[in-house]
Amino acid sequence: MKRFDRVCILILLGVLLMFPAVNLFVMSGTEKESGRPYRVEISRLVRQIEENGRNNEIGEENDVGRADSAGESDYSKEIDLSGYTSVTAVIKENGEGAAFYEGNSDYEIREIDGIRYRFEYETKESGDRRQQLFLINAILGITTVLVFLVLFYVRQNVLLPFAAMERIPYELSRGNLTVPLKESKNRFFGRFVWGVNLLRENMEQQKERELALQKEKKTLLLSLSHDIKTPLSAIKLSAKALSKGLYSETEKQTEIAESINAKADEIEGFVSEIIRASSEDFLSFEVHMGEFYLSELLGEITKYYREKLALIQTEFMVGTYSDCLLKGDKDRAVEVLQNLMENAIKYGDGRIISMDTSEEDGCILIRVRNTGCLLSENELPYIFESFWRGSNVGSRKGSGLGLYICRSLMRKMGGEVFAEAKNGEMVVTAVFQEV
Repeated sequence: MKRFDRVCILILLGVLLMFPAVNLFVMSGTEKESGRPYRVEISRLVRQIEENGRNNEIGEENDVGRADSAGESDYSKEIDLSGYTSVTAVIKENGEGAAFYEGNSDYEIREIDGIRYRFEYETKESGDRRQQLFLINAILGITTVLVFLVLFYVRQNVLLPFAAMERIPYELSRGNLTVPLKESKNRFFGRFVWGVNLLRENMEQQKERELALQKEKKTLLLSLSHDIKTPLSAIKLSAKALSKGLYSETEKQTEIAESINAKADEIEGFVSEIIRASSEDFLSFEVHMGEFYLSELLGEITKYYREKLALIQTEFMVGTYSDCLLKGDKDRAVEVLQNLMENAIKYGDGRIISMDTSEEDGCILIRVRNTGCLLSENELPYIFESFWRGSNVGSRKGSGLGLYICRSLMRKMGGEVFAEAKNGEMVVTAVFQEV
């Protein structure tokens, strides 16, 4: 926030510095252009007067003796000011003295052939300049206010709420899952806040399930260890008695042997219970059954993986299909296909990955194929087991849970998933029920 505040101050200072810079630029520009319209007209009039003077001299030579009655009125007839916008009058000096230089309008004195002429003019440049400067300053002022309001709005409604959330990932990493993230009124981070709160709730539920699982595991171990102790002690005592020859009668020895066998069966039952408990699902999956369109499911997968596979130069093909309504949880269905696609990317040869569909007995079969399958047919029955990894994994990292999760989710949605390897291709098929 401090860095943003410094940036805001620099921006506002820059905008404020624009005021004198723009005003100086406009003033200098107008000063350069000032006077040009009427000066051009005066220059034209001077040339016209000079030409008229020369014509008058020629006329005098041809008409000697004519009285020179050229006054101001005669001169005005010779000069036509209708085509001039700035010059309003041209006055020839006729001995007025100081009165020749008096007047309320702006003027300029020029001497032509030894005679002074007063060129009166008017200009609107000063008023236009003031109006122009006022307009420019008003625009700059409005711009400054808008920039300030935008920066203030961004600071208060975007950056401050985001700064309040910056410690959330750190708190989640520490296991502080009790405080929910509050939504601000502007709702700029609505989906983000919703996602963080959902993540927090899921992590909290996962933590509770883990604690419950640890408690059940500890209780089970204590119970089984106590239950196993009794038959184990009896077996040891009976074996010790037999080894020391305490029972010489054959019938008694047979009875002791049968007792040992019964206790061994009891221990075997406990061991079976341990195996059964360890084989139960250690991951819990929540599935919210509903309905979704096949196009929605394939659309999300295609949109993501078309770009991803293009980056690694793997050809991705999606077959044509007829849209229909499927049963299940769309988010979980997307998770299933994502796992299948990731397996195809990880264990394929990177040449071709394809996805096609077919319909059988009221079900939609979605197949994900990849070239370069090195898995033997003998291993196919085990690929959906938890923590099992095939002989083709090489140095690739993994947990062996991807296909196990796919099968668990598909069965919870009333579907199934199976795999086959043929012609150098790995084909994994997810079966969804139609509505």
